[in-house]
Amino acid sequence: MKERFSVTELTALRNDLLQSGMIDSREAAELLQVFLMGRGYGVSPEAAIDAAGRVEMAGCALRVLQHELENLALVM
Repeated sequence: MKERFSVTELTALRNDLLQSGMIDSREAAELLQVFLMGRGYGVSPEAAIDAAGRVEMAGCALRVLQHELENLALVM
């Protein structure tokens, strides 16, 4: 299966999340939503909040971030 997002894209998003401190799961979820919508995907706000929490718990590991984004991305 081909991955939807490049390592460069994921790394940039991870850096944005880390810079924001991921203090607020809602803000982190908004970053995930903006990332996906900017690439033509839809995303459930509730699912984005859940995913942001899982990414945060994993220390923002790229592998987890990629997995969560792949699961969140809804083809429009």
